[in-house]
Amino acid sequence: MENNNPLMCDPESGICEMPTNKTNSADSSLVKANKKPLKITYYTDPICSSCWGIEPQLRKLKLEYGNNIEVDYRMGGLLPNWSYNSGGISKPSDVAHHWDEVSVYYDMPIDGNVWLEDPLNSSYPPSIAFKAAQIQDNEKAILFLREIREMVFLQKKNITKWEHLELAGKKVGLDIVKFKADYEGKAKELFEEDLKLGRELGVRGFPTIFFTDTTGQKEMVYGSKPYNTFESALLKLSPTAIKTNYDRTWNAVFSKYHSLTAKEFSELTETPRNESEKYLDDLTAKGHLEKLTTKNGAIWTLKNTSR
Repeated sequence: MENNNPLMCDPESGICEMPTNKTNSADSSLVKANKKPLKITYYTDPICSSCWGIEPQLRKLKLEYGNNIEVDYRMGGLLPNWSYNSGGISKPSDVAHHWDEVSVYYDMPIDGNVWLEDPLNSSYPPSIAFKAAQIQDNEKAILFLREIREMVFLQKKNITKWEHLELAGKKVGLDIVKFKADYEGKAKELFEEDLKLGRELGVRGFPTIFFTDTTGQKEMVYGSKPYNTFESALLKLSPTAIKTNYDRTWNAVFSKYHSLTAKEFSELTETPRNESEKYLDDLTAKGHLEKLTTKNGAIWTLKNTSR
């Protein structure tokens, strides 16, 4: 059976693939770079497990090449509804075991039980909420996306529900009255524009990342790939890009990203992966961090006193 169910992500290729539109090719005129030498157009979805899998790589890319890139987050609409019946997934409960498996593969904590306890019927509401956050503040929107991903992947929260979206919005400092108004209004149009552009660019799965320089030349990275794949795409378009030698101490990294998994900490600090968990646990024991443990791994958060 052809695996074209959007939630049946393929760990080997690192792709959550849509069941439609496999023929279009990207039109570079649609993803132009502007302020910085390179623009990254990142097609993702709040419940895309493969996208959660590249958080370590993407965070490192921002730290090392943040002076050269700006990232334009676009929502792809991974799960419109449950009209799919393919790839071994026909109902929410089928996703639970799959998420547990990809959690191990990506070495990123994902608790599939949300699909048993409080399943989502679509990824559209959290995608629209992200667009509503973007209207207010792009940086807060990126923080918001991280919050709702942690909610669904680690806390087993159904992020289609307004109560969870509102909580995430408050946590990152959004104006909640405006956020709700935009969520119910303008953000829906912006989400539709993302879907339309995605079709025109030939986006058929997530993550899809287009690197585009000021002349319109581009490179594409499709799926979850090692860090050097993303770096190579960037350097192909901008060979003179200077890598920032950022501070790799634990407190510097946590001051930039307030929550980190063991895999992320390992990637960002260059701590061997087999040592990173113990290092984080030691910091937790000393009162610097808080730890949230799930059945498939943990995440560490900088204590509020340091923010």
